[in-house]
Amino acid sequence: MDKKSKKFLYDYLNNTSPTGFETSGQKIWLDYLKPYSDEYISDAYGSVAAILNPGKKYKVVIEAHADEISWFVKYIADDGYIYVTRNGGSDHLIAPSMRVNILTDKGVVKGIFGWPAIHVRIGEKEVTPTTDNIFIDVGCSSKKEVEELGVHVGCVAVFEDELTELNGKYLTGRALDNRIGGFMIAEVARRITEKKIKLPFSLYVVNAVQEEIGLRGAEMISRKIKPDVAIITDVTHDTSSPLYDKKKQGDQKCGLGPVLTYGPAVQNNLLKMVIEVAEKNKIQFQRAAVSRSTGTDTDSFAYSGEGVPSALISLPLKYMHTTVETVNKQDMEQVIELMYQFVISLKSGHDFRYIK
Repeated sequence: MDKKSKKFLYDYLNNTSPTGFETSGQKIWLDYLKPYSDEYISDAYGSVAAILNPGKKYKVVIEAHADEISWFVKYIADDGYIYVTRNGGSDHLIAPSMRVNILTDKGVVKGIFGWPAIHVRIGEKEVTPTTDNIFIDVGCSSKKEVEELGVHVGCVAVFEDELTELNGKYLTGRALDNRIGGFMIAEVARRITEKKIKLPFSLYVVNAVQEEIGLRGAEMISRKIKPDVAIITDVTHDTSSPLYDKKKQGDQKCGLGPVLTYGPAVQNNLLKMVIEVAEKNKIQFQRAAVSRSTGTDTDSFAYSGEGVPSALISLPLKYMHTTVETVNKQDMEQVIELMYQFVISLKSGHDFRYIK
C-alpha cells in the first residue's frame, strides 16, 4: 500500500458515514476515484457509481456499501440526558463508556455513553445495558441546554474511534464494515487505470448506501444501472475468534484469504468462474454457505429486475459491529487482486445462464 492509498484509507475510514447520512464519506470516496474513472452517477439517496469505459452495452458492477451503524437521538430528558434508538445493528452491550460524536447542523457535539460504577450495580439486581437504559451525556443539565448545542430528536450519534494497526498485520477500528470494501473496490479501479487495461465493457464501481438497514441502497442503484453481472464485496465473521460456533456459523479465519459464498442468490456459473480465476492466479480462498439470503447487497443485485448473475467475495473480519473491527492486511490485498483478475479476464457479453 503506497502513501496515496494509505492516506485515502485512513481519511475514508476515520470519517463518519452513518446509515442515511453517508454524504461526507461518499465525497471522500468519489474524489479518490475521479482520476481512475471516466464519469460517475449518483441517485437520490446517495449511492454512487464511478464508471470506467462508459457507454458500452455490457455492464459489470463491483460493489461495496458505504454506511456504518450508529444511533438516533430518540428522547431528550428534562435533566439533559439523551436516550437513543438503533440505526442499523448497533450493540447496546458495548455502548457504556464509549465516546460519541453527535452530528448536528451546528457541527459535531461530543458526548459519552455514561454508566453507573460496578460497586453500585453488583449483586442480585445487577444492572445490564439495554436499549431502554443506555444514555448519552453531553455535559448539559437541562433539555434546553442540549437543544442549544444543536442536538434534537433525529440527530445521529456515532462511536468515536480511529483506525490503527495491530502487530503490523491487522487494521482495526470502527466502520471497517464495510468501508474497507469501498477502499478495496477503489483500489481495483486504480489498478485497472494505472495498468492501462482496456476493458471491453463498462465497469461500474458502486458504493451503495443504507445496507445496514436492509440492503436498500443496492436495491435502488441496481435498478438504475441494470448490470449484466455483479461482484459484491463485504465483510464476514472470523469464526475462529472466541465465542463463535463453527458448526452454526461456518469456518472462516483472518489470514487465509477471501471467503467465497455458496447460496441461492449466488449464481453458480459466476462463482465457478471466480474460483477458476483464484486458482489460476494462486489466490488462496475460503468457502462459506448460507441457507437462504447472504445478508449482503448480493441479494439486492441478484434479484434486481430480471435477475443479475451475482457473486460475493467477502473479507474475514473479527468483532463485527464494534469499534475494534479487525481485518488482515494480506487478506485485503488478496480480495483486491481477485476482483481485479476477474474483471480483466471477463469477456464482454459473457452469458452466465444455465440453460441457453
